[in-house]
Amino acid sequence: MPLDAYLTLIIFALTVTGLIVIQGRPVAVFGATLVALIACDLVTKEQFLTSIANPGLVTLILLVLCSLALEKTRLLRVVASKIIVSSYHSTWFRLFGVTTLFSSILNNTAVVATLLSPIRNNPHHFSSKLLLPLSYASILGGTLTLIGTSTNLIVNSMYIEASGRSLSFFSFTAIGAILVVSCGVVMYFCTNMLPSIEQKKATSEGYFIDAKVTKNSELIGRSVEANGLRHLESLFLVEIVREGHLISPVSPSEVIHCSDRLIFCGEITKLLQLGQFTGLEIFAEKNGTLNSNLTEVVVRQESIIVGKTLKTTGFRALFDAAVVAIRRDGEQVSGKLGDVVIRSGDFLVLAVGKDYKTRTNINKNFLVLSGVEPESRINGWRAWLSIGGFISIIVLAAFGILDLLEGLVLLLGGLLFTHSLTTNELVRRFPVDIWLVVSSAILLSNALVNSGVVGTLGDFIGQYNDPSYVYVALIFVYIATWLMTEFVTNNAAAALMFPIGYTIALGFGVDVLPFVMTVAFAASGSFISPYGYQTNLMVFNAGNYRLNDFVKMGLPVSVVYAVVVLVCIPVFFPFK
Repeated sequence: MPLDAYLTLIIFALTVTGLIVIQGRPVAVFGATLVALIACDLVTKEQFLTSIANPGLVTLILLVLCSLALEKTRLLRVVASKIIVSSYHSTWFRLFGVTTLFSSILNNTAVVATLLSPIRNNPHHFSSKLLLPLSYASILGGTLTLIGTSTNLIVNSMYIEASGRSLSFFSFTAIGAILVVSCGVVMYFCTNMLPSIEQKKATSEGYFIDAKVTKNSELIGRSVEANGLRHLESLFLVEIVREGHLISPVSPSEVIHCSDRLIFCGEITKLLQLGQFTGLEIFAEKNGTLNSNLTEVVVRQESIIVGKTLKTTGFRALFDAAVVAIRRDGEQVSGKLGDVVIRSGDFLVLAVGKDYKTRTNINKNFLVLSGVEPESRINGWRAWLSIGGFISIIVLAAFGILDLLEGLVLLLGGLLFTHSLTTNELVRRFPVDIWLVVSSAILLSNALVNSGVVGTLGDFIGQYNDPSYVYVALIFVYIATWLMTEFVTNNAAAALMFPIGYTIALGFGVDVLPFVMTVAFAASGSFISPYGYQTNLMVFNAGNYRLNDFVKMGLPVSVVYAVVVLVCIPVFFPFK
């Protein structure tokens, strides 16, 4: 083999080794791979530009960005509030069905992130009995469609690069449906293996936020549970102040009254979730400053507001700012925000007005820490536009009426034009890691072809092209991809194993689709390790699981998953 071939093989081997040794940093590994390929002149400039503008990759990026608008709506949170009921079996089936359905068209990481809080805060069942099934259901749901998981779209990106054709929207559906049913049955009968771990009670750590229930509120006359106030992300309802009396802790069955002051504790960046509830008013919102820049400050010892309440200081007039939330290290803040006596060292989040920066008394009273950017929410017609537009584009693309890439470009333009998404949000949430991993993997595949490694491997396999070996090779590709998924990550496994599976198919002289689909399904088959798939890692920490919990439930699911894939692939995608 020529020198280029040896260099390419060394880079490929170092990439795999790096992914295994430096777990959790695939972006750094693939970034180094990309630089090495260009530095060694193993790919052309045209191939580099083509890899970063691959149609399948661009479609994946646009899909991630457009789905951000759906995350800002109440859709998943409303659904989440209806899932959990007193019956465990009913809850399990609802959770499994809803999760698989939404994961087939939405980013499954976003689906799991939305459902985490309702499950952790539910009053009926141990969250550890539901969180692992949640993750597994999201993985299975992702196998139903082309856009169900980034793994499928990554494989499609590389398939487009290699063959010039794209997989269809429903290429995965038949086998995916069989996987959902068969693995779902196994999961249901294995739920008794899950531990019963008492969820830690919510602490008073974080900012305290005071919101008033106004007379036109949709919350009035309904319980905390029915209103979905226990299903918020990183915000917990710790107290209710009613007619001068304090209700704490707050029961899920507590009915909300007009003029109640609801005291939440949690992450200030999740503040704007409260805007989804009609008639729930935050002080800064009432004064028209909530949508301004938020700033975090610490009260100085010499501040004139120390020892006084916010109500008596004339805070807005003094600083042209409204206090949105307060945090006091080492002690719980209680009661209405306006009645809290301010101490030196208190952390405040301020919604600032236009004259805030010109006030000369800011630095005398506060130590300014930083700006805070809350995660915004959308409702009303913008929410309907986001949900309806996304579903319409997916349906039209699924039936071949509209090209998915073109439809997503139009949708993203509409979301920006209507301010359902902002350019700042797109920049902040842009999936640079996915872009770098996939484009680097495509470039590595080009290098394998350019250097002659693919041709040499194909010639070698061609010497043993007995048809009886084809299925053995398919099993090898599945096991290799699955092992890499469990030990590295699903996206990296798909990106690295695609060129190998594709080359093996060419060497045997058979259709490449059975091997392409095997790589895609195997890369999504992460059930034993909490580190191979992001949703597994999310529930691993949230549910206080141990590695043994994943092995006990994940092993039988993995076996059934593998059997279904290896039996069904040759049926739905024949070798010839």
